[in-house]
Amino acid sequence: MKEATPTPGKLIPPVLNKRGVNNSPKQTTSKEMERTPANEDKSPPTKKKPTFKPSTLESADLFDTTTAGASREVSMMLSKFAEVLSDRAAVDTSQMKELEDILTEARNLESYLKEKKNHLRQTLAVISDKLLG
Repeated sequence: MKEATPTPGKLIPPVLNKRGVNNSPKQTTSKEMERTPANEDKSPPTKKKPTFKPSTLESADLFDTTTAGASREVSMMLSKFAEVLSDRAAVDTSQMKELEDILTEARNLESYLKEKKNHLRQTLAVISDKLLG
């Protein structure tokens, strides 16, 4: 077997694994089949989607509409939030008033009990003095 030496103008095919290679003279690859005009006739034509370019006036109107809708939704959400906050503030205020009333009542009760304790002490001191003297 002779080794092929490259000569100018002559291409040498790359060395392939001999197992599984079909050396038929007319073998076409899938890329070649895609390029053949016969396959082009069989393939369905591709449809191009028309490009939609809205005019600047339409896009401005669309933007204004979207902005107005978003602004309405934000305003509605903020008003609901403000309503919830004011309701919560009213509840908090009433609870604070109730707690202040309870605290005042507890302080009054504490001072009353201290007074009673002192009065009881004085009474016991008087009784003790009478018993001793």
